[in-house]
Amino acid sequence: MTQKRLSLALATTAMLAALSLPLLAEDKSGANVGPSAEGTAPGGATTMGLAQELYATGVAQGDAITVLAAAKLAASVEATTAEPAALDPAKVAFAEGGQESFRKKAAPAAPAAPAPMMNDGSPRAAGKATFFTATSEDEGAADAPVTADAMFAKAKELAAGDEALLGLIDDAMAEGSRGRIGGAVQWLSRLPAGQTDVWEVPFYGNSYAEVAIVGDGDADLDVAVTDGNGNVICYDVSWSDKLYCDFTPAWDGYFYVTVQNMGGVRNSYYLMTN
Repeated sequence: MTQKRLSLALATTAMLAALSLPLLAEDKSGANVGPSAEGTAPGGATTMGLAQELYATGVAQGDAITVLAAAKLAASVEATTAEPAALDPAKVAFAEGGQESFRKKAAPAAPAAPAPMMNDGSPRAAGKATFFTATSEDEGAADAPVTADAMFAKAKELAAGDEALLGLIDDAMAEGSRGRIGGAVQWLSRLPAGQTDVWEVPFYGNSYAEVAIVGDGDADLDVAVTDGNGNVICYDVSWSDKLYCDFTPAWDGYFYVTVQNMGGVRNSYYLMTN
């Protein structure tokens, strides 16, 4: 992830009570990032994040082939839609600062509790809290990020009059969901201008983890991913509402995704994980 200028408020956890750790417990005082998992193919969250970036590029360039490629990627992802639990706002503390303070002086926090084990086949759990007062009631033009069907429709619009290309688009649409990448979970949030969402998401240690933010294009979103100790894993504060981030946690734990609406209208976005 390219590091850029930063004005994002960092969300970190603040434990209400000290955790009782067994003697000779694993050291969990540093950054919860281990060696990269070798041979791991990108999952649904990363694939959808790439599809959305490619779609935005294709639309900006008026390129039907690029939009078609994005549509095929988006159609290849099978995601389970879930509802977030309520995250206790008292667990979250904010630290303001620029890029250097964000990278080097992030507000400290005690280690988060171990992530709850997930039953095989059950969606990953996530909690969310929203902070601050909305600066606008404008709901924007979109209710959700662009879908694969909408991407195919846009590709057809851009390919109007090109029978060969229209045929390729029809063939791609006919392929439907063959070979779809499963395992992704997504949560929809409609975030008003000026407000900030903080998500708490558990991941297993030594297992490949993916996080993607997929916005609707109506407003700029600044995004940061931190571990339970406040260490920054990924962030992006460019004019964008897309982020994808992959890493391998060193131990079971919670991670925190902070999403701040920097625009003047609502942005309806998906948080996606593998």
